[in-house]
Amino acid sequence: MNPSADILALSLVQVDLPPIQEGQRVTVMWSGRPVFVCHRSAEEVARSEADDRSPELIDPATDASRVKRKEWLIVLGVCTHLGCVPLGQSVTDPRGRYGGWFCPCHGSVYDGAGRVRRGPAPRNLEIPSTRS
Repeated sequence: MNPSADILALSLVQVDLPPIQEGQRVTVMWSGRPVFVCHRSAEEVARSEADDRSPELIDPATDASRVKRKEWLIVLGVCTHLGCVPLGQSVTDPRGRYGGWFCPCHGSVYDGAGRVRRGPAPRNLEIPSTRS
Protein backbone atom coordinates (compact mmCIF):
# COMPACT_ATOMS: atom_id res chain seq x y z
CA MET A 1 0.00 0.00 0.00
CA ASN A 2 2.93 2.36 -0.58
CA PRO A 3 2.38 5.40 -2.80
CA SER A 4 3.32 5.05 -6.46
CA ALA A 5 6.35 6.85 -7.92
CA ASP A 6 4.21 9.55 -9.56
CA ILE A 7 2.53 10.38 -6.24
CA LEU A 8 5.89 10.49 -4.43
CA ALA A 9 7.25 12.82 -7.12
CA LEU A 10 4.43 15.29 -6.42
CA SER A 11 5.21 15.34 -2.71
CA LEU A 12 8.77 16.66 -3.09
CA VAL A 13 9.98 19.83 -4.79
CA GLN A 14 13.59 20.96 -4.87
CA VAL A 15 14.28 24.66 -5.23
CA ASP A 16 17.73 25.98 -6.12
CA LEU A 17 18.00 28.97 -3.76
CA PRO A 18 21.30 30.63 -4.82
CA PRO A 19 19.92 32.07 -8.10
CA ILE A 20 17.10 33.84 -6.22
CA GLN A 21 18.26 37.42 -5.66
CA GLU A 22 17.81 39.26 -2.37
CA GLY A 23 14.35 40.86 -2.38
CA GLN A 24 13.07 38.47 -5.05
CA ARG A 25 10.01 36.26 -4.63
CA VAL A 26 9.39 33.16 -6.71
CA THR A 27 6.49 30.74 -6.87
CA VAL A 28 6.87 26.99 -7.24
CA MET A 29 4.13 24.38 -7.33
CA TRP A 30 3.97 21.64 -4.70
CA SER A 31 1.17 19.06 -4.59
CA GLY A 32 -0.90 21.30 -6.86
CA ARG A 33 -0.53 24.34 -4.60
CA PRO A 34 1.63 27.45 -4.97
CA VAL A 35 4.55 27.85 -2.60
CA PHE A 36 6.00 31.32 -2.16
CA VAL A 37 9.78 31.40 -1.75
CA CYS A 38 11.07 34.78 -0.60
CA HIS A 39 14.69 35.85 -0.30
CA ARG A 40 14.20 38.60 2.24
CA SER A 41 16.45 41.61 2.56
CA ALA A 42 17.87 42.67 5.92
CA GLU A 43 15.26 45.45 6.03
CA GLU A 44 12.42 42.96 5.44
CA VAL A 45 13.74 40.69 8.19
CA ALA A 46 14.12 43.62 10.60
CA ARG A 47 10.56 44.80 9.89
CA SER A 48 9.14 41.32 10.49
CA GLU A 49 11.10 40.89 13.71
CA ALA A 50 10.00 44.33 14.94
CA ASP A 51 6.36 43.31 14.46
CA ASP A 52 6.69 40.12 16.57
CA ARG A 53 4.78 41.62 19.49
CA SER A 54 2.27 43.68 17.54
CA PRO A 55 -1.25 43.61 19.00
CA GLU A 56 -2.54 43.52 15.40
CA LEU A 57 -1.43 39.91 14.90
CA ILE A 58 -4.57 37.81 14.45
CA ASP A 59 -2.63 34.54 14.76
CA PRO A 60 0.40 35.53 16.89
CA ALA A 61 3.74 34.00 15.90
CA THR A 62 7.29 35.28 15.95
CA ASP A 63 9.24 35.72 12.75
CA ALA A 64 11.86 33.26 14.05
CA SER A 65 9.21 30.57 14.53
CA ARG A 66 8.27 30.84 10.84
CA VAL A 67 11.70 30.53 9.23
CA LYS A 68 14.73 28.23 9.36
CA ARG A 69 17.10 30.95 8.15
CA LYS A 70 16.18 34.62 8.59
CA GLU A 71 16.66 35.57 4.95
CA TRP A 72 14.41 32.80 3.55
CA LEU A 73 10.65 32.72 4.07
CA ILE A 74 8.79 29.80 2.50
CA VAL A 75 4.99 29.70 2.81
CA LEU A 76 2.07 28.08 1.05
CA GLY A 77 0.58 30.72 -1.22
CA VAL A 78 -2.99 29.94 -0.21
CA CYS A 79 -5.14 32.37 1.78
CA THR A 80 -6.35 30.75 4.98
CA HIS A 81 -9.82 32.26 4.56
CA LEU A 82 -11.19 30.55 1.46
CA GLY A 83 -8.14 29.20 -0.35
CA CYS A 84 -7.51 32.03 -2.81
CA VAL A 85 -3.98 32.85 -4.01
CA PRO A 86 -2.88 36.19 -2.51
CA LEU A 87 -1.12 38.83 -4.57
CA GLY A 88 2.37 40.01 -3.67
CA GLN A 89 4.81 37.79 -5.53
CA SER A 90 5.36 40.29 -8.34
CA VAL A 91 6.92 43.69 -7.63
CA THR A 92 3.88 45.29 -9.27
CA ASP A 93 1.34 43.44 -7.08
CA PRO A 94 -0.30 45.18 -4.14
CA ARG A 95 1.31 43.91 -0.93
CA GLY A 96 -0.72 45.78 1.64
CA ARG A 97 0.63 48.13 4.25
CA TYR A 98 2.77 45.41 5.85
CA GLY A 99 4.77 44.55 2.72
CA GLY A 100 3.62 40.94 2.49
CA TRP A 101 0.62 39.69 0.53
CA PHE A 102 -2.91 40.89 -0.18
CA CYS A 103 -5.86 38.65 -0.99
CA PRO A 104 -8.18 40.74 -3.18
CA CYS A 105 -11.12 38.34 -2.85
CA HIS A 106 -12.01 39.31 0.73
CA GLY A 107 -9.27 41.73 1.75
CA SER A 108 -6.99 39.68 3.97
CA VAL A 109 -3.56 41.25 4.43
CA TYR A 110 -0.41 39.33 5.41
CA ASP A 111 2.91 40.79 6.53
CA GLY A 112 6.45 39.95 5.39
CA ALA A 113 6.49 36.87 7.62
CA GLY A 114 3.20 35.58 6.18
CA ARG A 115 1.28 36.49 9.35
CA VAL A 116 -2.32 37.61 8.87
CA ARG A 117 -2.81 41.22 9.94
CA ARG A 118 -6.21 42.27 8.55
CA GLY A 119 -9.30 40.73 7.04
CA PRO A 120 -11.28 37.55 7.54
CA ALA A 121 -8.38 35.08 7.28
CA PRO A 122 -8.15 33.29 10.65
CA ARG A 123 -4.59 31.97 10.42
CA ASN A 124 -1.16 32.85 9.08
CA LEU A 125 -0.01 31.50 5.72
CA GLU A 126 0.95 27.89 6.28
CA ILE A 127 4.60 26.87 6.51
CA PRO A 128 5.27 23.72 4.45
CA SER A 129 7.64 21.11 5.79
CA THR A 130 11.09 21.76 4.38
CA ARG A 131 14.54 20.23 4.47
CA SER A 132 17.68 22.31 4.62
